Amino acid sequence: MASVADALVLSHPEQYERLSAACPEAAPTAVLAGDPCFDRMLAARPYRERFRRALAVRPGQRLVLLNSTWNSDSLLGDGAEGRGGNGSDAVAALLDRVAAEFPVDEYRFAAVLHPNVWHGHGPGQIRAWLDRARRGGLTLIDPLKGWRQALLAADAVIGDHGSVTYYAAALGTPVLLGAAPLDALDPDAPISAFMQEAPRLDPAASLAAQIEQLISRHRPLAGPAVFTSSVPGESAVRLRRLFYSMMGAPEPGRPASLKPLPLPDYEPGTVTVPLHVLTQVIGPGRIALGRWTEPPGVRSGEGGEAHVAVHEDTRDVDQLDLADVIFRDGAPDDPRFGSPSVWTAEVLRRHHGCSLAAYVTGPSECVVRVRGEEPLRLVAVPAAGTEGVSGVDPAAFASALYAWLATGSHEAVTADERLARAVTDGLCVRTGSRLHGVRVVPLPPLESVG
Repeated sequence: MASVADALVLSHPEQYERLSAACPEAAPTAVLAGDPCFDRMLAARPYRERFRRALAVRPGQRLVLLNSTWNSDSLLGDGAEGRGGNGSDAVAALLDRVAAEFPVDEYRFAAVLHPNVWHGHGPGQIRAWLDRARRGGLTLIDPLKGWRQALLAADAVIGDHGSVTYYAAALGTPVLLGAAPLDALDPDAPISAFMQEAPRLDPAASLAAQIEQLISRHRPLAGPAVFTSSVPGESAVRLRRLFYSMMGAPEPGRPASLKPLPLPDYEPGTVTVPLHVLTQVIGPGRIALGRWTEPPGVRSGEGGEAHVAVHEDTRDVDQLDLADVIFRDGAPDDPRFGSPSVWTAEVLRRHHGCSLAAYVTGPSECVVRVRGEEPLRLVAVPAAGTEGVSGVDPAAFASALYAWLATGSHEAVTADERLARAVTDGLCVRTGSRLHGVRVVPLPPLESVG
């Protein structure tokens, strides 16, 4: 049998061994040239923090990437154990657990779906299946342009037997296998060995606990990094040499290089579904807080008080009249809202059940108005190494202030006295294991008038 290809590019010698066994006639065309996709990611590693900021991952927050290839045995396919009869069932099962178990201030989620998933179901169907999750903060990554950057930004990946999951393991990122169809893989291929070694998702156990354990106990597996490329960083040189030799032309005198990964567009991941907030006053001006996109009843055994915070742009518009806190984000000089002071006053006039309105003016501050009071500015106290960017959404500060004013403190003082203490001493907000200092500053008279 004559070989059809003039050259077959391989990334590792083990591929040559399998090629020789499967098709000896093609073996002479094999060329070891590495993996340009992997090399581009290796070269972009120094820009990880930029990629994280592009995905609105805050300091101390964890980014979990969901990745699915395209067939029925994939993470979001219909053939995996415990799955329903179509892709929407698998999507709903996984994302319902994300909404129920992960506080939005501690975790950020993004999803990379294989291009064939988009083609097979259609963009409209994919966005429909993921609609509520996206309104809950999930970012849907472009499967052609942005997945490499998202992979570099991720703290953990929940994936399957697709190449993106294997690249994650090759980069040393913790991987949890949500689907591992060994019978669909060549038993001699390195990915088969990886599927047998990597930790697997336990459908019966807490997903949040599994992610915590995955990250804290992570030890990179040697295989993926070794077998992805035996010549990391050399693909540009080797491929250019091959291409010019096939054309019979001399190579250019300049060094061979690959196009750097571009910085993606900013993805804010704004949460517009109602947020269910659990708070506990743990000391004077000290509030522990968690915000979820599912009601707190799913977390039995947790103490504290509950309230509802709703973004003004929510599609669940009926919840605005039930919200304790209403918030939005935007430029402080956006003429459509008058000013943060004007907007907060309008919200409290319109929604009589709302006790506090908050306009987030930047990554580290917001303007709030407590019913019956003058507006205040809540400003994050910069933590070391964060360059002034708050480790939590400033709307969480508004919920913390609401909790401090609404919940009896350790001292029997009135809400007015607690507000005065907050202005004098500030607040300390705890989300998970992280502490965030907050200054509470009265607005100057002219700015208060708007």
